Amino acid sequence: MESLQQSTVGNLLLRHCDPDDFELLRPHLTRRSLPTHTIVVHPNEPIRHVYFPEGGVVSIVAEQQRGDQVEVGLVGQEGMSGTAVLLDAGQSPQASMVQINGSFALEMDAELLVRICDDRPSLRRLLMRFVQALIVQAASTAAANAQFTLPERLARWLLMCHDRVGGDQLELTHEFMSMMLAVRRSSVTVTLHTLEGTGAIRGTRGWVTVLDRARLEEIAGRSYGEPEDEYRRLLGPFGKGKQGLKSVA
Repeated sequence: MESLQQSTVGNLLLRHCDPDDFELLRPHLTRRSLPTHTIVVHPNEPIRHVYFPEGGVVSIVAEQQRGDQVEVGLVGQEGMSGTAVLLDAGQSPQASMVQINGSFALEMDAELLVRICDDRPSLRRLLMRFVQALIVQAASTAAANAQFTLPERLARWLLMCHDRVGGDQLELTHEFMSMMLAVRRSSVTVTLHTLEGTGAIRGTRGWVTVLDRARLEEIAGRSYGEPEDEYRRLLGPFGKGKQGLKSVA
């Protein structure tokens, strides 16, 4: 069986664990391949396993009455899926699925994680801090949708995805981006061309490459950064921007 080392594990949340807490988790963590489109949380079904991604992006999506899906949150190597189990809810009405750059994740039995948290307040405190950062992210997304233009929103979303993947390439289609942002595909196409014109990104069939991170952050403006700052304040370094390598005091 593979021996996991806290210093080299790909999930930042596990790296931020107290070493004694990680040692309790380590025997129960199994590395799994999570290809794109893998569903890790089924809506309104008991959560049997939680996943600590080591790359890629897991989208938390809400299904609308007409069957459309809208992204309400996203998680990558900084966090975990299935946070409802930490809140003693057991399940969620929202699905979570791997949407971008499928990768590996560390899988763990959800009930076992809860039992360990009951015995280890330091671990529960850490994971609940992540829940707080995720709540701030959801609130920030709602505010961005209400207050900012599509170029700002798309720049924000690309930055959030860029923070969570290795390298600068994002496996994205126009159709997927329109679904996640709840806008028309034609609007996404026009906006991507606008961002390309600034030199911030380059779009090819099925891929978006971030060319100038600083320029993309400038376009996103105040729509981006609050959830990332909250994560750094509560947990530690995260992200690829100029603030990503340090915590917020």
